[in-house]
Amino acid sequence: MTKNEGTLAAALKDKLHALGDTHDPSSYIRLHRAISWLARAERESGDLDARFVFLWIAFNAAYAQEFEPDEEARQQLRGFFDRLLALDKTGRIHSLLLRKYSGPIRTLTSNRFVFEPFWRALREHDASEHWKESFQASSRMATQALLDQKVGTVLSVVFDRLYVLRNQLIHGGATWNSQLNRDQVKDGSTILFEIVPIIVDLMLENPDERFGTIMYPPLS
Repeated sequence: MTKNEGTLAAALKDKLHALGDTHDPSSYIRLHRAISWLARAERESGDLDARFVFLWIAFNAAYAQEFEPDEEARQQLRGFFDRLLALDKTGRIHSLLLRKYSGPIRTLTSNRFVFEPFWRALREHDASEHWKESFQASSRMATQALLDQKVGTVLSVVFDRLYVLRNQLIHGGATWNSQLNRDQVKDGSTILFEIVPIIVDLMLENPDERFGTIMYPPLS
């Protein structure tokens, strides 16, 4: 699959059509939806906010579960990533996160503005600054996970941060094209643009792996 922009979704769509008969209907629709949003994201190279939002929808279409940033949801998402990593026999996710994008990951995980406890402390007027301890611990964990090549841990920390950024954009907690959040939007869009196609491709290549019933099935 070529990595040129504008061809990712098209290549995945062709692959879905070729392998369509090997997937159950629920899986086929899940992947079709994810690819459609990836195609839309590809057309937004000049608008990083829009690209991030469309990429997040593509990811959620593949994941196909509603989740909130609580412990149970984190476990569900970690389980999803563990399954993907088990399917990733050639280490594509490993190579992407630990070699190509370790820099953006370090930048993202050391940015307090995508760390939810920072905002919670601000909302609750908590002057104790306990959030700093958990922030530093989380950042250290991400850095150590990169060094130890613990891809599952890296994914979990990264998507914790990306979920906060997602909330800021989707719920109107940021100005479009704001200079205040360019770093995190740029890094988030870059990481998602690379990892979402890999996620979809791994799911495409493993039709026997069941990822559950899709949400909001099409009805006649």
